[in-house]
Amino acid sequence: MFAREPYAGSSRKLVLAFDVGTTFSGVSYCILDPGEIPKTHGVSKFPGQESTGGDSRIPSLIYYDKAGSLRAVGAETQQKHIVELATSEQWTRLEWWKLYLRAKHLEASHFTDADIPALPEGKTAVQVLGDFMGYLFKCAKAYITEAHTCLWESFENDIQFVLTHPNGWEGPQQQQIRHAAELGGLVPAGEEGHSRIHLLTEGEASLHFCVTNILTSDALDTMPILCSGEPEEEQQETQPDRQGVIIIDAGGGTVDLSAYSMKLSPTSFKEIAPAECRLQGSVFITYRAHAFLRAKLANSRYGSEENLYNITEIFDKSTKVRFRDADEPQYIKFGGVRDKDPDYDIRSGQLKLSGQDVAKLFEPSVEEIVAAFEQQRSAASVPITSVFLVGGFAASDWLYTKLMEHMNTLDVTFCRPRQHVNKAVADGAVSFFIDHLVSSRAARFAYGTECNALYNEHDPEHVARRDNAFEGVTGYLEVPHAFESILKKGTEVSEEQEFKKPFIIEEFDLSHCGSIHVDIVAYRGKLLDPSWVDAERDAYTTLCSVRADTSKLAGSMQPHHLPDGGGTYYSIMFYVVLLFGLTELKAQISWIDNVRLHMDLLPMLLLVLIGCSFALQGVEVR
Repeated sequence: MFAREPYAGSSRKLVLAFDVGTTFSGVSYCILDPGEIPKTHGVSKFPGQESTGGDSRIPSLIYYDKAGSLRAVGAETQQKHIVELATSEQWTRLEWWKLYLRAKHLEASHFTDADIPALPEGKTAVQVLGDFMGYLFKCAKAYITEAHTCLWESFENDIQFVLTHPNGWEGPQQQQIRHAAELGGLVPAGEEGHSRIHLLTEGEASLHFCVTNILTSDALDTMPILCSGEPEEEQQETQPDRQGVIIIDAGGGTVDLSAYSMKLSPTSFKEIAPAECRLQGSVFITYRAHAFLRAKLANSRYGSEENLYNITEIFDKSTKVRFRDADEPQYIKFGGVRDKDPDYDIRSGQLKLSGQDVAKLFEPSVEEIVAAFEQQRSAASVPITSVFLVGGFAASDWLYTKLMEHMNTLDVTFCRPRQHVNKAVADGAVSFFIDHLVSSRAARFAYGTECNALYNEHDPEHVARRDNAFEGVTGYLEVPHAFESILKKGTEVSEEQEFKKPFIIEEFDLSHCGSIHVDIVAYRGKLLDPSWVDAERDAYTTLCSVRADTSKLAGSMQPHHLPDGGGTYYSIMFYVVLLFGLTELKAQISWIDNVRLHMDLLPMLLLVLIGCSFALQGVEVR
């Protein structure tokens, strides 16, 4: 059984975890005191909240005035006097703005930027994220200093931030998060500030939540999970050493799925399939409802944009949440007894909808989740025995029922935690920092290099590209657009494991040897062993670049003589290296100069679950 150890550090430390969601956001934290067992807390008091005890989440809503100044955030935006002021002064109300930051490769034919409320003039999505995180930070500081007898100044310059994001976000999105953290005042700019930011996928955060809140609870007794309380011999006879679990984090914008093998004696987890991310969270039910209502009420006196907005808002907060039975009519109560239009099923201020019509609004999300689940189940290296549904969208009984119908056809246990599922990501992010339960992760894509391959007349792929072959520096034929994986999709990657490949750059002119430029590329297609970039160009994406200064090496290089004796050339042999640590990776270029090993670090951190690859225009060493 999982048990947390006392904090072994020598000084007090604060861990803050931010879950910035499409619809709701929250902050969890832990004050680490030497020798004490860490406890996770939630910030449960924010400005504008009506309930006395507060709430652990606030709406991800923001008001900006005409000058672009921040005027209200979260629960404040729903106060009547704020709404009136915003209307009279024509403030800009932002919701769903997080979707502007989404990774552009995510399939979203049902959705474009035009469907998101426009940003204020002169404001970028990164700046909005910075404003929002700055607000969360300010609220967290106020809450913690009031709730605990501790001096904020004692740890404010060394706060560790765990910032979560959807499984499908990659290098560019991570860079945006880091920049937003600087803009919001969480950390100072530069390497020292970045060292205090820890990026984490929402899927892995949710796993940590499930471990600390479910797998250690009484619910464990009814689940077919390996337990340490059984004799070792009985475990081997009745249970496999490791069993598979899939976490479905159904949120507002995305649904993130992560698959792990688990062993509870001792507690350890390994990712066993590439993470999945689908743009089919709860906001898309509301989005489809708005389109449906516009068509239904097109010729009604209630079909104006203002009425549609109000009716859709009420559907989002009530009808969508309560929906359980497709055979029963559903109602949206938006007006008073005098509001009626029988031709459009409106009576006494209520719009009547058939249950089947409401069910159809959920169908695309349910279908995408099931498809992603099956994709992970088929890719998993360990049979899946347990599935956990968490996140704000998990509160939907209809979603739970439809997924349960699918799970009942399989030999798996399906569980929806009843307590605090809305805090799963924030609480789990704190657990990630403290407990560090995942020992290895699966590469989400194939990561490799685009390069020139020496021509092989016996290789049909080379022969097919003979017209594109050219004579290289050394006089040998080379074929462009070859792809060689440094890391293949689905590869299990443990912490600090190194992946590297050697490459050679050859030049006639020594002045061209002063630097090495490497582009980072990911293959997103379906081939198990991709080999040629030109065969599926759209499936390859350049993520970022790295440059190494080799000017000192160039100064000591000796020329090589061409085979035909017609001149000299210079060459540099180097390695592209991927080093994985925690959930992020570092990339390096290394070479040997007079028996000294040189390494240039890529100053960009990317998630292991997303991964990265390196490409260059050089000659591949085979």
